Amino acid sequence: MYKHVAKHNDKRTVLLWRQVPGEDHMCLIAYSDLLPRVYHDAVMKILESDMGQQAENFSDALFRSLMPDGRNCLEALHRDGLIKKVPANQVTVTPTASSSVRLDELNKILNEMATGQAAIDRMAKLDTEHGYTGKKKPTSGSMPNISESPNNAILKENVLSDKDLAQDRLKQAATMKASAAQLMAEAERLVTEATALDPTTTIATNDKPIPKKKATVKVKKD
Repeated sequence: MYKHVAKHNDKRTVLLWRQVPGEDHMCLIAYSDLLPRVYHDAVMKILESDMGQQAENFSDALFRSLMPDGRNCLEALHRDGLIKKVPANQVTVTPTASSSVRLDELNKILNEMATGQAAIDRMAKLDTEHGYTGKKKPTSGSMPNISESPNNAILKENVLSDKDLAQDRLKQAATMKASAAQLMAEAERLVTEATALDPTTTIATNDKPIPKKKATVKVKKD
C-alpha cells in the first residue's frame, strides 16, 4: 500500500497536505475518483513513484511534476477547483486495506515524534498493529516548517474567483484551438501527399452526403 492515501466521507482521496499552516485542524485533499481521467492517471503515477512516497507532504511531489498538457500538477488541481479543505478529524488514513487511523490522531503522533521518544514508540506500535509505514523516524531536530514549502501560496489560496477560473479556461481554449489548427494543417498535407502518390485514391469522410435514390416510375399494363 502507499502513503498519502485516505478516505473522507467514504470517498477515496489523496492527502495533499496533512495540516494547513495556521489551521492545524484542517487538511487539503483531492477526491481521486472525481478527478478527470487524465488528471487521475498523472496524480496516481506520481503518488506511486519514489518521489511521491518520500515526500513529507504529497503536494511537494505534485509541485515538482507536470501534467500531460505541460501545466504544473499542483497548480492545475488548484486552478480547476479540485483541491478541498476539510477537517482532519473527518479524514481516515488507510495505509493498508485492513488498517486505518484518523488523520488528526496521526498528526498528533507525528508532531510529537520530534520532541519525545514516547511518541516514537507509539508510532512504532502503530506500525506493528495497523501496518502504517508512511513516515520515516526523524533523527534529530524539529519537524520541518511546512509554511516554508514552495507551494505554500497555492495551498493557502485554494479558492479561486470566477474571474480567475474564466481566464484559465480561455487560456486552455486558445491552446486547444492552436493544437486543432496544427492538426488540420497536418491532415491537409497528408491528403495532398496521398493524392500525389496515387491520384485515384479517394479520402473517405464521415460527412459525405448520402446519395439520393433515383425515382422509379411504374407503368400500368393494359
